[in-house]
Amino acid sequence: MKKDHAKLVLIFITLAAAGISPNLFVAAQAGYALMSDLVVQFLIPSILIIIGVLIYAFRSNHQDLGRQILVGLVGGLLGTVGLEVVRHIGFLMGGMPGEMPKLLGVLILNRFAQGPNALSNLVGWSYHFWNGATFGIIYSLLFGRGKLSYGILYAILIGVGFMAGPAAVAMGVGRFGVDFGIGFPLTVTLAHLAFGSILGWYVYKKNENAEFIICVLKAYLKSAAVSPSTK
Repeated sequence: MKKDHAKLVLIFITLAAAGISPNLFVAAQAGYALMSDLVVQFLIPSILIIIGVLIYAFRSNHQDLGRQILVGLVGGLLGTVGLEVVRHIGFLMGGMPGEMPKLLGVLILNRFAQGPNALSNLVGWSYHFWNGATFGIIYSLLFGRGKLSYGILYAILIGVGFMAGPAAVAMGVGRFGVDFGIGFPLTVTLAHLAFGSILGWYVYKKNENAEFIICVLKAYLKSAAVSPSTK
């Protein structure tokens, strides 16, 4: 009972920490704070929290949860590689206006007036891949082993959110690329299809014993209901 309770707490802490990174750009574009400030105040602490959960999980009786987080992290990174291959092809064919990670790096280092340099590009690409990793962690914790189709649907929803959100506006293409052309939504959709396919496949192969979050919650609630009668 105590182990199940601790595992659920760790899951929700990790989900909350993983959800911070993808929302920083949204918050910055909404005018809540500079991206550079949000990175210091929220991104770095969220990364440390996830690292802390991993260390605790592997040093306690929650190695299965630690592996589940790592599987999602690696799956997200691999999926981002696939996404970038498709996105770059789309960029070369005129389906994308520019490099989003370069813009992110400029915003993170607060050098919009000066423009990108080698360091800002490195920071931007690192943040971009970390976003992919956090999306993978969230997917792994929510869906457990999941299925390939779950990964694809999950990624398509992320892509829709990207096109409907402030990122598309910041790139100057308008929501869903209305100011750029059909190439933008097509490239974004195909890129996220690649991301979801790789993520869904990898997590399915590696998370053999992981369960859907609803099943974990049901098992916990069932044990919580039974435990008082066994005292």
